[in-house]
Amino acid sequence: MLGASASAIAAPPSTEPPTAASGAATAAPTATAASPIVVRHDFADIDGHRVFYREAGPADAPAILLLHGFPTSSHLFSALIPKLAQRYRVIAPDIPGYGLTEVKAGAPFGYTFDELTQVIARFAEVRQLKRYALYVFDIGAPIGWRLAVAHPEQITAIVSQNGNAYEEGLSPGWAPMRKYWADPSPANREPLRGLFKLETTKWQYLEGVKPPERVAPEHYLLDQSFLDRPGQEDIQLAVLLDYRSNLKQYPALHDYFRRHQPPLLAIWGANDPFFLPAGAKAFQKDLPRAEIHLIEGAGHFALVSHGDEVARRMLDFLDRQLPRPSPVPSPR
Repeated sequence: MLGASASAIAAPPSTEPPTAASGAATAAPTATAASPIVVRHDFADIDGHRVFYREAGPADAPAILLLHGFPTSSHLFSALIPKLAQRYRVIAPDIPGYGLTEVKAGAPFGYTFDELTQVIARFAEVRQLKRYALYVFDIGAPIGWRLAVAHPEQITAIVSQNGNAYEEGLSPGWAPMRKYWADPSPANREPLRGLFKLETTKWQYLEGVKPPERVAPEHYLLDQSFLDRPGQEDIQLAVLLDYRSNLKQYPALHDYFRRHQPPLLAIWGANDPFFLPAGAKAFQKDLPRAEIHLIEGAGHFALVSHGDEVARRMLDFLDRQLPRPSPVPSPR
């Protein structure tokens, strides 16, 4: 996450939608455990932005939109997608400013959360996600929250893996960001550039993980290769500055929760140095039936260190919440 520590290829463009609409929360086709899963890696032209995405699963199955966080990309979901795609349509874009997505050349783009959400909303429309479940993590969460508030009828369920929605979830490690939000002067901005160095990226993955050998180094090394591209630090500082707008969105989000009562699973690394377990438990203030699971020995990137547990709990939750196939009567 874009937070200060307490110490411290692509295929040719394609925009063709799948042959069947995504999203209808109708039944998922039956798939066996032995069914081969093919993950597509492609680009979609979204109003001039070239959005990279990964997609797998039956085109007419219930859909799941996976939204990654900082400083990663849809690569975060490389191991999760095949596990879900046996019975769901799974799609994971690279958010603008991350991974392989390319923002339209010459277009004014400030990397605000409203702008990021607009691109992802159009992406969902182009890829024919009419109804879908959300998986949100880190900065992907405020994008997902905006999508849900704007179109509650489209959201079938929510899985929040360390995707914060409450003030009590923000740790003291956010203090340098709060100073930056209040006064985005060079004196408060420049020290934050340390967040984009390999030492910090590695720390974000390993902090709180027991044992730390659970985390494969290629995760933070790949993320760092993206962070090291020219102009990336300023992009990330823009995203970080606008994170303050997400706190102002919380009342509308909590109202959405209370009014619509979406099924929600919060699965949280218990040792996350940025988003505290209190943030997971807070969902039950507005969603009394929310399911909360804290993973001991996991930090911020719980999906990386404890991917099997995240996938298992996620499938159990979605299988109970999303419509299942109705048996097709045999012809007589």
